[in-house]
Amino acid sequence: MGKLRKIWVLIKRHKYLIVLLVFTIHITFFDDNNLMVRFKNKMTISELQKEIDRYDSEYDKSTKMLESIKDDPQSFERIARERYLMKKENEDIYLINKK
Repeated sequence: MGKLRKIWVLIKRHKYLIVLLVFTIHITFFDDNNLMVRFKNKMTISELQKEIDRYDSEYDKSTKMLESIKDDPQSFERIARERYLMKKENEDIYLINKK
């Protein structure tokens, strides 16, 4: 009976610390939105944000190219030749691979 009384006194004396410890353990490991899940979600959000930035820059680049094609017919020809390897009649194309 003496041991139970000592434990009860210890619990009574440090009740706020014990509740805080139990709450912290629950939030860290057992909650649906625990810290592990939050960390994984934050990493996923970071990766998706990088992908969004990449697609935004690709979109801006394509928009600029489209505007240049609309404004200047020579740029249309230049893009067709560079990207799609189109050529005029009686013309040869030489491809040089850069390593």
